[in-house]
Amino acid sequence: MLAYKKTPPELWSGRTSEQKLYLHEKVHCGTIDEIEIAENQKTIVLLGYACDEGVKRNQGRIGAVNGPDTIRQSLGKFPNHLEDDFQFIDCGTILCPEGKMEQAQEDLSQTIAQLLSLNTFPIVLGGGHDIAFGHYQGIKKHLGNKKIGIINFDAHFDLRLNTPGNTSGTPFYQIAQECQKEGAVFNYMCLGVRRDANDKTLFETADSLNVKYLETAHFNMHYLEHVQLILMQFIEDVDHVYTTLDLDGFSSAYAPGVSAPSPMGFAPNIVLESLRVIMDSKKLISLDIAEMNPTYDSDGQTAKLAASLVHYVMHHK
Repeated sequence: MLAYKKTPPELWSGRTSEQKLYLHEKVHCGTIDEIEIAENQKTIVLLGYACDEGVKRNQGRIGAVNGPDTIRQSLGKFPNHLEDDFQFIDCGTILCPEGKMEQAQEDLSQTIAQLLSLNTFPIVLGGGHDIAFGHYQGIKKHLGNKKIGIINFDAHFDLRLNTPGNTSGTPFYQIAQECQKEGAVFNYMCLGVRRDANDKTLFETADSLNVKYLETAHFNMHYLEHVQLILMQFIEDVDHVYTTLDLDGFSSAYAPGVSAPSPMGFAPNIVLESLRVIMDSKKLISLDIAEMNPTYDSDGQTAKLAASLVHYVMHHK
């Protein structure tokens, strides 16, 4: 049985108007089964993934279980520039009772496949980066044999071997293993990788799996044209793109409220420019934000960053 909770409408709040000027006035809270979409109607659906069991197993700072609702609370105060006929739905949150992360990932997978079958654009709010395995599996269920490109904005490859067990550090290795079993190509790009956050065996694993990556030194506005070029080349070779944004990839100057913070991360501007390239390709099928940890946030700064990223994607989709 799906471990799930509906979002209470009162979680969304902010300034009030008579013209739905703010997102808390635009959003509709309902269950997954209540979603109704008119033909050709654009619909963005928010889904939470309240799980940091993978972070705990990976020896990180727990607290990301509260990430989804914290992002919602921040996002509700943002202005609404969506057209009147554009639907914005919050369909609740996948839960992870008793540390059953693999079940939560399966629940997420089934839900994503269902949302995509309804022709919606899902944005998933985490939660640890174990979100990526369940999210990808759901996209795969929906697309079948189509080529899926994964673009991960992250300080970490998250390619740790899962021999000791699955964690928030293993999702892309798990996906690579699934691709190998199916004889499919593992199309994975990681932007913002740091040498001080990945040991040499992870770089070796990335190279052996033909992972495309840019280290932080070359993932900034000084190298914008190069970043744009490698993104366009990567996207050209796939049918659809799944994008995942790990907030711990940002410098802690922008994102202190994460599971693994560092001042040496990247800045928001290069991420926004990269997202524009991805969205302009018209191949972006789904997106998530991982590692929002309100326990360590300062003045809601990380929540505002996460909400700003969601707001940007919503209004450029």
